[in-house]
Amino acid sequence: MIDEFAKDNLHGRLRRDRKALLWKLDGLSAYDARRPLTATGTNLLGLVKHVASVEARYFGEVFGRPSPEPLPRWQDHDGGDLWATEDETSDQIIGFYQRTWEHSDATINALPLDAPGHVPWWPEPYPNTNLFAVMVHVLSESVRHAGHADILREGLDGRTGLRAEHEEQIDEEARAAYRAKIEQAARAAVPVTDERLSDVV
Repeated sequence: MIDEFAKDNLHGRLRRDRKALLWKLDGLSAYDARRPLTATGTNLLGLVKHVASVEARYFGEVFGRPSPEPLPRWQDHDGGDLWATEDETSDQIIGFYQRTWEHSDATINALPLDAPGHVPWWPEPYPNTNLFAVMVHVLSESVRHAGHADILREGLDGRTGLRAEHEEQIDEEARAAYRAKIEQAARAAVPVTDERLSDVV
């Protein structure tokens, strides 16, 4: 009973965060969806492509159920799943992600939580694992990158929110006041502490 509850709970959260990640592309131009928004090149469409590749591998070859989507060998990984080439459209990458959901869901539905899996790119002694550990890992990846997408989208046009149905209208005046309050507290704390976080962690 607890296994089915855990599985359903993890699976439900994964489904929720998939949709949340895709929503961060809503209404963006092709350029804004794919342009680098950090010094390391992080971009919204690349996050979707990366998470799709993560799911395809972890719920595919790890359990002997290779994804029907073409994937390069994991040994040849070069970071190409983190950005969209000029020949890849947003629709193609979104379609890849959505088709991957179907394959992932089939794996999750077909196997018990203790089903054995093997992750060859994990170092010893961790490669031999099970569906529960993989579900937690993939959910963590999805949540982490959905958080990245939250920040990137806010930086582009100010839109925020966990899910489309909870989005609120942007109140620039209230946001500015709230930010100013935090800035004031940060500046006021400096003379008192005057320390680097690395010194106290």
